[in-house]
Amino acid sequence: MLEGIKVIEMATYIAAPAAGGVMADWGADVIKIEPLAGCPMRQFFATAMTDDYPDNPVFSLDNRGKKAVAINTSTPEGAALVRKLVVDADVFITNLRPTQLEKQGLDFDSLHKINPKMVYASVTGFGLEGDEKDKPGFDTAAFWAKSGIGWMMTPKGSAPMPLRVAVGDHITGLATTSGILAALLKAQKSGEGILVDSSLVRSGAYVVGSDFSTYMRYGRVARSRPREAAIVPTSNFFLTKDEHWLFMNSRPGEPDWDNILRATGLEHLNEDERFASFRKRRKHVEELVSLFDEAFASRTLAEWGDRLNAEGIIWSAVQSFEQALNDAQMQAAGVFTDMPKADGSTYKAPASPISFRQSNNTLSERESTDPRGPCPEIGEHTMEVLEACGIDEQNRQSLLTKKIIGQH
Repeated sequence: MLEGIKVIEMATYIAAPAAGGVMADWGADVIKIEPLAGCPMRQFFATAMTDDYPDNPVFSLDNRGKKAVAINTSTPEGAALVRKLVVDADVFITNLRPTQLEKQGLDFDSLHKINPKMVYASVTGFGLEGDEKDKPGFDTAAFWAKSGIGWMMTPKGSAPMPLRVAVGDHITGLATTSGILAALLKAQKSGEGILVDSSLVRSGAYVVGSDFSTYMRYGRVARSRPREAAIVPTSNFFLTKDEHWLFMNSRPGEPDWDNILRATGLEHLNEDERFASFRKRRKHVEELVSLFDEAFASRTLAEWGDRLNAEGIIWSAVQSFEQALNDAQMQAAGVFTDMPKADGSTYKAPASPISFRQSNNTLSERESTDPRGPCPEIGEHTMEVLEACGIDEQNRQSLLTKKIIGQH
């Protein structure tokens, strides 16, 4: 899909590399610039103080299929190499802090003079303007805590729960990718590259935007609650006879109420004044959830699947990763891919979240979005990439001796 698009990625951790990773899966030529010691995420499992994980699937997910170049960009010579690399690039992605980029001459204005058509994507914690523009920010702080998601998801009287690894990063990475592709279309039409300003905090506010927009309009919003106090009692988690949790969804309004009662064998509740309307069901939520709990405890997950499907109810089992990996529908939907390793072996990993195809008939009709190669080692392609941009052997060796560049 993106064959012929050259991307220079000078970014660490996950959000910005995730954007480059999706573009690499889609066929772009992505050159990853790292410090001589490599991206800190390469040490993700080293900090776990265990030798049980010889591979680093967390880092590989966002960096498979890229070319890795090790450059000490804090030096004038290293920054000059970056400026040389972007001369014919289509996209530049970075998550370095704005002030640092300006000092190095690697900010948008500086690189725009070198390559006016290049799209420049900045991924920060808190945006490019304001007092906190240079503040470091991981997704737990910027995307989850500051945006209001953490507050919204925490029932009153409970301590906030932490966000799982890189959830906000990957959402922000996808937002960044869409911004880059829109900017590429504009550049193709106008010949002028623009700055794509992406931040964890802005993505966070958008992700929780349905609730946030309600609050901004009316000054109040219902936070998450325990299942026994659910805002919509029939959109809830229930435990089956064989001790599997499922989630049942009822659509806004009351179109599913009768169907749910038939599926659960609770038709008599239509005669119960406590549950005669949506407002009354909310008022008597604890009693209603208790009645549904009794019903769901009477049959197995498989039995409930048949009954809920027969009534057209939206539902799903709450699956473990093991169950999800072996789920036939998830496999059919192309959710997983084979992650290649340098030795030629593979292991299963999440695929990028979009498929492209010419028809809707068969899986074989899809354009390949499988990884284009393994995750590279630190500096694995340094010499190859620098040679391609005109730096001769003598200069490359000099840069290596002075520790301006590194190689695997």
